[in-house]
Amino acid sequence: MHSDWTPRTRALEILTGGKPDQVPWFADLDYLATGQIARGEKPADFKQTAAYLDWHRELGAGFYLQGHFPFRQIIENCEVKEWREGQLRYRRIVTPHGDLTECWKWSDSTYSDAPIERLVKSERDLAPYRFVYNNLRFEPDYGRSTRLLESVADIGLVLCYTPRSPFMRLVALDAGIENLITAYMNKPDEFQDTIRVMKQTLDAAVKIALESPAEILMIPENLSSEVVGVNFFEMFMKDIQADWIDKIHAAGKYSTIHIDGTLKGLLRQEAALGFTFIEAMTPAPTGDLAVSEWADYLQEAGCIGWGGVPGAFFSRQVSDEEFDNHVIETLKIMRRKPKYVLGVADQVPPNGTERRVRRVRELVDEYGKYE
Repeated sequence: MHSDWTPRTRALEILTGGKPDQVPWFADLDYLATGQIARGEKPADFKQTAAYLDWHRELGAGFYLQGHFPFRQIIENCEVKEWREGQLRYRRIVTPHGDLTECWKWSDSTYSDAPIERLVKSERDLAPYRFVYNNLRFEPDYGRSTRLLESVADIGLVLCYTPRSPFMRLVALDAGIENLITAYMNKPDEFQDTIRVMKQTLDAAVKIALESPAEILMIPENLSSEVVGVNFFEMFMKDIQADWIDKIHAAGKYSTIHIDGTLKGLLRQEAALGFTFIEAMTPAPTGDLAVSEWADYLQEAGCIGWGGVPGAFFSRQVSDEEFDNHVIETLKIMRRKPKYVLGVADQVPPNGTERRVRRVRELVDEYGKYE
């Protein structure tokens, strides 16, 4: 037994089927740091410095989610134009089959951007979109993951992303669910062919991720069950994810998927695919599944649950009493069996407080020891 458990050793103990001294506690602080940088409270390069890891140590939270793709993508045989107009960010891809244009708008209040025009608007865009994927290649970019592996030490784990699966890349980034359904309903065979071409191309990026220094590979689906549903999952996601999971485990790495929306509709199906853990699990009252119900969906498949504290709870909109009660009740469930990592679902927001992050550490030390 360890006499000096750390966030890193606790998490690795859970991931390998062991039992540490207490429930591990990890937090995605990237969005909180983004807000502090934008307000001038942290230097612009904060997240690329050793001070970022030290900040996690000072706040008592494990480090794991770097938001890092270990590859660069390069579009060939197309003209790609990118420009900005105030808060708008445009990209146009000119192909022999037509042009694709997208626009994302920055919000000063949320410190993030969101799409107001998608690359794929209807089935008419599928042909140029396939052309892009047939002319898309990837190059390794291991610099950040190599530096993290050398510096993360006791505070955490090194995680990198694979690409999203083709269907979720369309849902989350390039089409949106409404445009996607329109394209699928009007041209089902062409849509199927587009998914096939995307998978063939994205497999090359997965191979690069498999060869990266990362200890954990995440399929960053940003999945929400009410958006996708079982039918689309079975048709377009299940086999692709299963293939990538098998490759991740064959490479000697842990696998995870980012599910930060509703859980009931797809949690059992995703867990059954063989992921090491399901990450960013958002519980009731913010999500649709209480932490007390998670075991019924996860543990039959031997899958670990990672999450449990809604991001909104780190803001002043939630009282100290409500925050403490939620964390304590969550820990009472998680300490029964070493099949959980306490985490934020899915990020501490820009208006979150460092005091709340520190408070979780205090509560874990008091209530998180295994029964």
